[in-house]
Amino acid sequence: MTLYPIETGNFKLDGGAMFGVVPRTLWQRTNPADANNMIDMAARCLLIEDHERLILIDNGLGNKQSEKFFSYYYQWGDHTLDKSLAKNGFHRDDITDVFMTHLHFDHCGGSIVWNKNRTGYQPAFKNATFWTNENHWKWATEPNVREKASFLKENLLPMQESGQLKFVSRDQGPFLKNSELGFDILFVDGHTEKMMLPHISYKGKTLVFAADLIPTAGHIPIPYVMGYDTRPLLTMDEKAKFLETAVSKEYLLFFEHDAFNEICTLQTTEKGVRLNEVYNFNEVFS
Repeated sequence: MTLYPIETGNFKLDGGAMFGVVPRTLWQRTNPADANNMIDMAARCLLIEDHERLILIDNGLGNKQSEKFFSYYYQWGDHTLDKSLAKNGFHRDDITDVFMTHLHFDHCGGSIVWNKNRTGYQPAFKNATFWTNENHWKWATEPNVREKASFLKENLLPMQESGQLKFVSRDQGPFLKNSELGFDILFVDGHTEKMMLPHISYKGKTLVFAADLIPTAGHIPIPYVMGYDTRPLLTMDEKAKFLETAVSKEYLLFFEHDAFNEICTLQTTEKGVRLNEVYNFNEVFS
């Protein structure tokens, strides 16, 4: 098995929305804001090369939305999904599986592109199976008012219409060992219904794709919860349990949305679990 970080593009979001009720005077210490209160964000995905399978975890915002849509997210830098894949010697047609932690547009927007004549949509990965879970699919395709703007039909329905959509099998509990994709999955419900966090055993370590449970290193303290979360009190409970396990099992956290920190370790302090060390991917897995 070989892992590759895949940078799909950077953008900005309102810092207050990203940290909920936590005051700016606190969160700006780790995530400094510009004059418009916007903080830098990444859309960092992960590619798993495992024998004949090439599995992409999440795929960023994509590029099919309107100019007005993207004007809200202040994209910056020159990262793209295709450039990042090519840098590692791959093409999107090589992808065999696309695993989506959840179906908010900044995690699955790259799944679907315009067709050749721009008359409709088609899967961006023509040879891939798209993986979500049945509970989350229903949640996303019958959205609540709070999340409706994050679940875009053009990102979702073409996956089903193409026949390329599959659901991950689930056990009764929140932790699924040895899924169809070859890694363990933790299901969490605070951010959105049944978000999936891959736990990947790699070179003697466990790397956890933290998705939106802990989107940046600045979100490690338990009260630092996004305003986007549908059940913030549940997020805090899920985060507390996860962090305790992460410290005891020495997990490495892989950040999807931290524009400057790729991976971190954790430590227990008088104030609870906190950041220990940060690394780029190659420092850990050279």
